Amino acid sequence: MQVISEVAPLRDQISQWRKADKRIAFVPTMGNLHQGHLTLVRKARELGEVVAVSIFVNPMQFDRADDLANYPRTLEDDLAQLREEGVDLVFTPSAEVLYPQGLETHTTVDVPGLSTMLEGASRPGHFRGVATVVTKLFNLVQPSVACFGEKDFQQLAVIRKMVTDMAMPIEIVGVPTVRESDGLAMSSRNNNLTVDERQRAPVLAKTMRWMSAQMRNGRRDLDDLIEDAHDQLRAAGLQPDEFYIRDASTLGQVTEESRQAVILVAAYLGQTRLIDNLVVELQRAADKAEKAESASH
Repeated sequence: MQVISEVAPLRDQISQWRKADKRIAFVPTMGNLHQGHLTLVRKARELGEVVAVSIFVNPMQFDRADDLANYPRTLEDDLAQLREEGVDLVFTPSAEVLYPQGLETHTTVDVPGLSTMLEGASRPGHFRGVATVVTKLFNLVQPSVACFGEKDFQQLAVIRKMVTDMAMPIEIVGVPTVRESDGLAMSSRNNNLTVDERQRAPVLAKTMRWMSAQMRNGRRDLDDLIEDAHDQLRAAGLQPDEFYIRDASTLGQVTEESRQAVILVAAYLGQTRLIDNLVVELQRAADKAEKAESASH
């Protein structure tokens, strides 16, 4: 496994692979790897002849200096795990390598609409930072396919739109969220939870499953449903931060025509901000009428 931290040797290796007509599968990460990341790597192995992973804690997407400073960095452990998975190349640039002139004057990539709604509204500039670094990594690695986790639902939507709009010849593959046995979505931030907080954390997923059942049973007073969910989280010691129920394909409001909704949740547990989401299959009014009519015949 090659570990490369500079642009020139990375370009050399990518050039060799492309000349040999190798299909490159890519997994961008911020390190502190867990089974969720390794699931992405295994998916990449299925989809490409060579697998490249990047490890870079991207300062452009953090809106709080303390959050950036506290983000867990475990490079040696990460490399050992990736070596075990048979990864071919790991790109580990510094901020100086990716942003040689600094952040303030660097060209940015902005995906309008999707970047400034929901999570983007409460974290201005976050998705611009994500889109910019992912575009730069795509330009450097030149993958045929790239794998992203569905846990970051809005991020995945932003990247899909960016790739489509910019006509990038890259297939974006979303990989389902990997969960602990008690339902908690795997995340590097889980390491920051105390023992007591870790025991309470699965309430987030449990609450979403309850909401999903309510919606599948026809409940449509979504604002009240969100309030009820807030109460459940607060009762378990979590502080709701963001809570949305949106059309899963557009991230706009759920309508009579929506086939799937997505519950998007962020909540604080102590100092740790947990995020999660759940897609819900909806019965449209037209489908219900059709079903009722066929049952009556």
